[in-house]
Amino acid sequence: MSAATTAPAADAWQALKQELLAIMPAERLIDDPLRTLTYGTDASFYRLIPKLVVRPADEDELMAVLAGCRQRGLPVTFRAAGTSLSGQAVTDSVLIQLREGWRGHEILDNGRGIRLQPGVIGARANQLLAPFGRKIGPDPASINSCMVGGIAANNASGMCCGTAQNSYRTVRDMRVILADGTRLDTADPASCAAFRRSHAELVEGLERLSAETRANSALAEKIRHKYRLKNTTGYALNSLVDFDDGIEILKHLMIGSEGTLGFISTITYDTVIDEPHKAAALVFLPDMATTCRATIALKPAPVSAVELMDRAALRSVENKPGMPEGLKRLPEGAAALLIDVRGNGEAELQARLEAVQAIFEGIHTLEPVTFTQEKSLYELYWKIRKGLFPAVGAVRDTGTTVIIEDVAFPIERLDEGVLALTEAFHRHGYPEAILFGHALEGNLHFVFPQGFEKPGEVERYQALMDEVAQLVGVEYGGSLKAEHGTGRNMAPYVELEWGPEAYALMWRIKALFDPENLLNPDVILSRNPTLHLENLKPLPAADPIVDKCIECGFCEHVCPSRDLTLTPRQRIVAAREMARLEALGASLAGEEAERLERLRRDYRYAGDETCAVDGLCATQCPVGINTGELIREMRRERLAPHADMARRVGRHFSGTTRLARGMLNLAGAGRAVLGEKGLSKVSGAITQVSGGKVPQWIPTLPKAASIRVLKRKPAANGVHDKVVYFPSCATRVFGAGHGDSENRSIMEITLSLLEKAGFEVIVPEMPGHLCCGMAFQSKGQFEEATHKARELNRELLVASQNGRYPILSDTSPCVLHMQGRLDERLTVQEPVAFAHDHLLPRLDITPLDERVAVHVTCSSTHMGLGERMVALARACAREVVVPAEITCCGFAGDKGLITPELNASALKGLAEQVRGCDAGYSNSRTCEIGLSLHGGIPYRSILSLLDRASRKRKEAGETA
Repeated sequence: MSAATTAPAADAWQALKQELLAIMPAERLIDDPLRTLTYGTDASFYRLIPKLVVRPADEDELMAVLAGCRQRGLPVTFRAAGTSLSGQAVTDSVLIQLREGWRGHEILDNGRGIRLQPGVIGARANQLLAPFGRKIGPDPASINSCMVGGIAANNASGMCCGTAQNSYRTVRDMRVILADGTRLDTADPASCAAFRRSHAELVEGLERLSAETRANSALAEKIRHKYRLKNTTGYALNSLVDFDDGIEILKHLMIGSEGTLGFISTITYDTVIDEPHKAAALVFLPDMATTCRATIALKPAPVSAVELMDRAALRSVENKPGMPEGLKRLPEGAAALLIDVRGNGEAELQARLEAVQAIFEGIHTLEPVTFTQEKSLYELYWKIRKGLFPAVGAVRDTGTTVIIEDVAFPIERLDEGVLALTEAFHRHGYPEAILFGHALEGNLHFVFPQGFEKPGEVERYQALMDEVAQLVGVEYGGSLKAEHGTGRNMAPYVELEWGPEAYALMWRIKALFDPENLLNPDVILSRNPTLHLENLKPLPAADPIVDKCIECGFCEHVCPSRDLTLTPRQRIVAAREMARLEALGASLAGEEAERLERLRRDYRYAGDETCAVDGLCATQCPVGINTGELIREMRRERLAPHADMARRVGRHFSGTTRLARGMLNLAGAGRAVLGEKGLSKVSGAITQVSGGKVPQWIPTLPKAASIRVLKRKPAANGVHDKVVYFPSCATRVFGAGHGDSENRSIMEITLSLLEKAGFEVIVPEMPGHLCCGMAFQSKGQFEEATHKARELNRELLVASQNGRYPILSDTSPCVLHMQGRLDERLTVQEPVAFAHDHLLPRLDITPLDERVAVHVTCSSTHMGLGERMVALARACAREVVVPAEITCCGFAGDKGLITPELNASALKGLAEQVRGCDAGYSNSRTCEIGLSLHGGIPYRSILSLLDRASRKRKEAGETA
């Protein structure tokens, strides 16, 4: 009996943890209820909770984990981003999760190759290759979130890559760690030679399987036929007919093996050309038959992608902001093709567009076929396509999950297959299912909501899947899994699709690599015929703010706490589990009651205190969920007893800001007397004694600002253009940094710029008392936040003469908070937008001979100002650096002082990327404090850069 079928001893995982503590820190060995639940959740509709989550930092640590698991017979599963949809990244044993230490990369051959560690996000790889006009071949819809390890392990393809540019076709080399801990580098001849000696049985076994398969003409032809289609069902048997060398076979078998044969620690891709000239058309056709015929006609055409969407799919997104109005007017039965055409030059693109247009001369379309090269419209078309799967999830009933399956038909039978699938959905009671997919490959995704709680629902789902498997895999000779991986939900059907002979071959492959069946057992191959119906994920109601979340994980890569505690998806997972347990009420007892209490206790820090509530998750979420709103609501409930204190602070806000400036002056005096080390030590002790209520002093905490500058008389410049200037409370408190050559406060800089550009400045009455309310809102004090917003609204209406003059606020997050909260007559300008649109045209610019860094704040991202911010910096400096993968800085108002580890984690790697820069620039004073600390260079307002690079134009002020 194999180790995987013999239950490990109950304390085996604890014994493994104790052993691993000798080589890695405790924070990377996780077994508490909160994090095993949340880290163990992926995008599939299965739920298994690991006993132990391990985060090895390098190959040696990973090999030690594998050795410990092998010694104790513990199954182990590898996890990258967890965006997989088929249940291949969940386990109830040991989960190896890739985080820091697995994001290395190296450009090879002037961009013709790239070596990547498995923790690199796919979009980051393409960002690295962009200067060379290249990209990696695979382009899954989740490329902004999924990691290279998952892309390779699932042989993910996508919109444009087809079968010619997937990982199987574009892999050059890889480093592999096998179940027994052996390391193989296929790019290293010495490593290959040593492996052939040490693992002769494996290498010769693979070569023997290859010879047997190629000699079996019927089986070999079946394999070749199957891989003319997109196919990720089972192991890559095409490696046995494509290669006869054991190392090459091993390398290609690893692609799509879903962590069941070994671990890919590094992969080298041959890259492909990223044609820079792109155009797209959204073509509407009267029915599915016409749509499929058009697809077949487009197969030999010079197109990059053809994406099919049925009427139900289009209906799921037609009411979303920005969608074309024509979507709502489409008749029932209509369908659409999103056609993407690319070229290396404009002439080549136009020639290809003409060829595609010629194909449609004989095809009836509902509207003229019109291609666009306009970036915003081009991106909108692809946004429609990429948002289809989550859009269905957003409209499902609370408590149900969403199922996505991924099949491929021979393209010549695509129209028959679509009709047969549609009939099957209706026959089994799934009329709401939508169809879309990569039409050129005959690859279709079908998506539908599914509940498993009510009697008969599991049986109904099983009946549908049985029919779909028979229909696609047998009757049409297609693929049951075209690109999402076999996982758990198709493992029981692998033999049905491939037949007994090929299926037996796959088990022989598994036995050669993993004889003890410890690597991700039951994924791809399983003896359990009902595996796909077990361990189904519950999605109970938790809060209307997040109930539509399908746990896809698209949000995770922008979250500042992703490497510290929890991500938005994980916060939602935990909130749902707590809601589920709370719903049990009086029946909850014993271990489950203790577990709920532990979840609540741990969530306070991991879910709440380390959440920056920046809302960046909403910018990546296909259904716009802002998990920060959930956390703010939790804070509101928890801090309700402190509402009186918030009210007192708000009613005496001038005194509060004066106190804050006094504390900064006191800290400055302490710094002069004690020095930085001494002050840090004293401050740390005070913070600890206060239980974290007194903020921790940090070296980049600036001087106090002086608000007297707001009372100065503006220079008479004879102009009539006026602007209301509202300095935020942060800029009224925090002045210039200690030792920074820019020794002016933001208020001084702003007034200097406005005067230079010919504006007459109006400062509202009581500027020291005013606040937009964001500081209260972020802490869940909604009533006082509303009160402060109303106060500000009243004063700004007076100052602007009921909106006659524009209003400039100098802090981006405050402007974002004001939007939608102030009178619609008021036009509040953010500093980057105002500087780019209104100050630049009025000033003479001489770019500084400096290399500068730019941090695009989360609020700027929300407002779509990233490009303007970079353009403004480029107008003012010789070279501009925008650090990669640095999103929200995590300072989050006062989090950088109360929970400094959040700021530190969010900005890890910043200093390396900005090394050699003269200074950094942003548009939020508090963010700049944390950026200065962790970047190692002074960060200032971007208005300072513009002021330093500009001078007054002679004609300034003569025109509006």
